[in-house]
Amino acid sequence: MALVLIVGFMSVEVVIGVVAESLALISDAAHMLTDAVAIVLALVAMRIAKRPPGGSYTYGLKRVEILSAQVNGLSLILLGAWLSVEAVERLIDPPEVKGGLVLATALAGVVVNVAAAWCISRANRSSLNVEGAYQHILNDLFAFIGTAVAGFVVLTTGFARADGIATLVVVALMLKAGYGLLRDSGRIFLEAAPAHVEPDRLGERLAAEPGVREIHDLHIWQIASEEVVLSAHVLVEPGGDCHAVRRGLEELVRRDFGITHTTLQVDHRPESLLQIGGRDGAPASAAHRVDPHGPIRLDRARSHGDGGPDEHGDGGPSDHDGASGRGMAGALRP
Repeated sequence: MALVLIVGFMSVEVVIGVVAESLALISDAAHMLTDAVAIVLALVAMRIAKRPPGGSYTYGLKRVEILSAQVNGLSLILLGAWLSVEAVERLIDPPEVKGGLVLATALAGVVVNVAAAWCISRANRSSLNVEGAYQHILNDLFAFIGTAVAGFVVLTTGFARADGIATLVVVALMLKAGYGLLRDSGRIFLEAAPAHVEPDRLGERLAAEPGVREIHDLHIWQIASEEVVLSAHVLVEPGGDCHAVRRGLEELVRRDFGITHTTLQVDHRPESLLQIGGRDGAPASAAHRVDPHGPIRLDRARSHGDGGPDEHGDGGPSDHDGASGRGMAGALRP
């Protein structure tokens, strides 16, 4: 429904924009074209992303939605750059603009975009792909409001440069939305932790759990905008219940951080390593401490939490491996 409204009105707006010699209307029509493309891409990407994992694509094709969001963001930025050049030229040498026609068309555009935005808002906006399409339409709505104001100014005062100024307002909105989409989708492609999750804080919470002596090789990343993944190597007290610790940690990250896909390699800490030192008398895991992903020890977690006693534990080679979708780098060595 939103796609039909946008394409139909866009066709009419292009004709009126040429007749009225209004760059603001033409820029709005161009923006509506990107709206239509965004909706089509979102629909296609959603269908592809639903395909089950198979073959070489062990996570499926969920990141097709992120590609769609990147295309939407890039199209907004490129279109905004072109319109900004056109707007500056019109500010320098403004043509005669038919303000009444611009005002009437812009007001109609406001109505159409309100209806389209309502249709898209009913979808799942937690998906970056759907959010990209929604941001397109929402920015177009603001653009039509600006164009309506420009049309009113031209109609009542004859100030033709208002059309170019309105176009620059549209450009600013497009660049802001485009940058936001590229930034958010880029974080996912670069496998950054979600913005709402602080890896250091999460690691300290895990290390402070009963029975846990050390957390290292902690990785948190996103497969898609709605799927967060965590993996870590956990060392527990000698004789501790590895399975109980694992279940407790999984429940913690699910409840407090919203992460439901976890891969935890849980091992006992060998007692023999307590007396084994590294070169120059350094602890066995000293070399591993420079790794930004570990280790997080019980003493560090407690010092950030309840101020518990200062204790140190050194890790050892694994003797129990969990299923893992990613490699665990930097295992501790004696």
